[in-house]
Amino acid sequence: MSDLQELWLDLQSPAIVLELLGLLACLGVAWLISWGLGRGASARGSILFGRRVVDGLLFPTLSLVFTFGLKLGLLKVQHVPVLKVVLPILVSLVIIRLIARVLTAVFPASQGARAIERVVSWLAWGLAVLWITGLLAPAIEELDSLTFTLGKTRISVMHVIDVVMTSSFVLVLSLWLSAAIENRLLNRAVSDLSMRRVASNALRAILLVIGALFALSSLGVDLTALSVLGGALGVGIGFGLQKLAANYVSGFVILLERSLRIGDYVRVDGFEGRVTDIKTRYTLVRANNGSESVVPNELLITQRVENLSLESSNMLQTCTFWVGLESDVAQVQALLVGAALSAPRVMPEPVPVTLLAEVAPQGLRFTLNFWMDDPANGQSSARSGVNIAALAALRGAGVLLVKSPQEVVLRS
Repeated sequence: MSDLQELWLDLQSPAIVLELLGLLACLGVAWLISWGLGRGASARGSILFGRRVVDGLLFPTLSLVFTFGLKLGLLKVQHVPVLKVVLPILVSLVIIRLIARVLTAVFPASQGARAIERVVSWLAWGLAVLWITGLLAPAIEELDSLTFTLGKTRISVMHVIDVVMTSSFVLVLSLWLSAAIENRLLNRAVSDLSMRRVASNALRAILLVIGALFALSSLGVDLTALSVLGGALGVGIGFGLQKLAANYVSGFVILLERSLRIGDYVRVDGFEGRVTDIKTRYTLVRANNGSESVVPNELLITQRVENLSLESSNMLQTCTFWVGLESDVAQVQALLVGAALSAPRVMPEPVPVTLLAEVAPQGLRFTLNFWMDDPANGQSSARSGVNIAALAALRGAGVLLVKSPQEVVLRS
């Protein structure tokens, strides 16, 4: 009799009622414990509790533990066909929840993480089907018998699968640990956003390297061979990856020195905007019109960068006006100063100043200098407000506006 036929006969036995009741009790206790521990607002959306308790990692893990304990107890008095089916399903659910929740927490907007989650789901459910049908052990033996030679070493396909699965499991745990440390410790201990970003990136890289080395060592891989790879990588960085390495080093220098921080308003290489993110290789700068520029970090280190958010945020602005030669200079100066003070976003202190900058046959050129304290919200709009107020004031006083000499030359 095959395993499937034996399982089918066991499922028709009246004794499965006790199994079903015990299974429902295990699931209910697991849900109550998960719900009780995850009632706090801080636990919502976490890896352990998920958004609705049942979609987190804790509920299937507790269900698996309680169900396995129930199986050990009932095996002393009867067969447990239901639990033999449920246990592989719970194991697959724990694996899927672990991979999905960790990848979602670490890479929330990554399409690659979603693809990995789908692949892991299919593999986990496939293993569950093989386990339930009793085909898992023959499949493992068949894979272990398939070998190939790599140099002087004979390696089986099953050994390769073990290496991949163990390494993946250790790397996922490393990502989980780094996410937990970042959320629980770094967010509280480090208030500066830039320092928190460099600390989290460095911590994640260190944990991933340690996890990979631990996984390879546990599977019997000779780690001394990695020294050759490290030497080759160093030579490659020294010769072929100079720019890439310079950008990465510059990124860590920027984050550590905090010469630029997320939220600063900067002007670099003719582009002006607010720093939205600082990556290890490049920095994102978004202008007021919504366009975003990707600036290599080396450029921020080697070239002149104007940080408009450092120390005083006040900025001097200048507007130019041409009026007729017969205009009263004192009157024009008073009108322009009053117009500037009435315009929005103009600072009353220092007081705006109007200067007679040029006397030409075509007219008088006045420059109106005023200060604004929020250049990050746009400088053109502030100058536009002053120009509108000055135009209204000059027209209201009957002051004649004339063309600049440059415009006269261009038209002639």
